[in-house]
Amino acid sequence: MTNQELLDLFQEMGVLQTGHFKLTSGRHSAQYMQCATLFEHPLLAAQVIQELLPRLPESIDIVVAPAIGGINAGYELARALGCRFIFAERQDGVMTLRRGFNLSPTEDVLVVEDVVTTGGSVREVLEIVHDAGCKIQGVAAIVDRSGGNVDFGVPFASLMSVDIETYNPTECPLCLNKVPITKPGSRSS
Repeated sequence: MTNQELLDLFQEMGVLQTGHFKLTSGRHSAQYMQCATLFEHPLLAAQVIQELLPRLPESIDIVVAPAIGGINAGYELARALGCRFIFAERQDGVMTLRRGFNLSPTEDVLVVEDVVTTGGSVREVLEIVHDAGCKIQGVAAIVDRSGGNVDFGVPFASLMSVDIETYNPTECPLCLNKVPITKPGSRSS
């Protein structure tokens, strides 16, 4: 699928949403990528994830994802690769492995996120993986909305890139027009 075909599919499915959104960064936007909507349709999600496979490194023993957004994408990608899957989650504001999850220094790791904007959550997971002594093979995402500006120091593959304009809240045209705002992300504060 081309970037445009994916964008059309995501618009049709409601993955690409329009409105007035407050992003985790605090900035505002008229569009939001809600990849969780893709995973409401498991067979279609599996087909979309298959499109990412040729872009990945060959040697992957385990997929690690940040909660909450990366869990579905990471699980589905690990299933397609036939490898182990775990996720990191915040505990007292710090990304950590819980639930008995662990990493072995002999494992080749792929870190997976649904949407990469600034790459903050991915960097936190990369630190966990690095501290465990694992070999980081790369990072993968369904959507790169960083504008190509994110650098993880390892190969980064995304299924599609989108350029979504964001605004400082004091200069947001949606606020000036009194369009109601929503906070759609996993961090509600």
